[in-house]
Amino acid sequence: MPPTLLSSPTLTLTPEPLTRDAFAPFGTAIIPPLPRSTTSARNPLSTHPKHPLVPAPVAANQLSALKYSPISPLLNSYAQCSSKKPSEARMSMFSCFPRALRSVTGGSGKDTEKVVFDVGILERHPYTTQTFSPLGLGAEDKGTYYLVIVAPALRGETAAARTETGQEVAVRDPPDLSRLRAFVASGDQAVTYGAGTWHAPMVVVGERRVDFVVTQFVNGVADEDCQEVCFREGVVVDLSGREGGKVKAKL
Repeated sequence: MPPTLLSSPTLTLTPEPLTRDAFAPFGTAIIPPLPRSTTSARNPLSTHPKHPLVPAPVAANQLSALKYSPISPLLNSYAQCSSKKPSEARMSMFSCFPRALRSVTGGSGKDTEKVVFDVGILERHPYTTQTFSPLGLGAEDKGTYYLVIVAPALRGETAAARTETGQEVAVRDPPDLSRLRAFVASGDQAVTYGAGTWHAPMVVVGERRVDFVVTQFVNGVADEDCQEVCFREGVVVDLSGREGGKVKAKL
């Protein structure tokens, strides 16, 4: 069990749409530059939509495709790790099942009910980017989506935490929970977490499983590949009103 931070705020996050600009402080949102309605290869490059975070396309595949490169970094900083153990590129698959949600009755005499996801743990990969690419989930599948929950690291700082055995430890570069954010991503979007960015393990909401191809570097040293922290109850994402935001279990 990861150590639990001794101090953490009570937060209710309202998820926002995943966009390139909003997610840029935490990594890269990989979103097709062309509208889904564009089906013809005759679209001239001169009229292609421009965005500062999207590379200019070039014609490819005998003029039947547009190539965008690079769309996301593949960062490997394991040369800086303490063990100096070399890393290797790794592609994995995560089959992620819908998470249990919780219903909460409003306070101050209110009888309104909210549906929330409890965020109890964050992790980070200090020496590598990590890209999650969903498979088989269409953008039109409105009943299932995934949450991207992220926080920047407080670099150069430490935070007090306690292990399961009661030992007090210091967490280096802890998450800045005051800047924690949640994004809603659809099946035609992928995300790259920047190296050192704190994030929740993948959260699928809805009725079906989502499979992700995950690309990163690893060296097999647990604390260098992945660092985790827990925090006390009170950090939730409010999913009220979202399609797919149905209570699957009373917790």
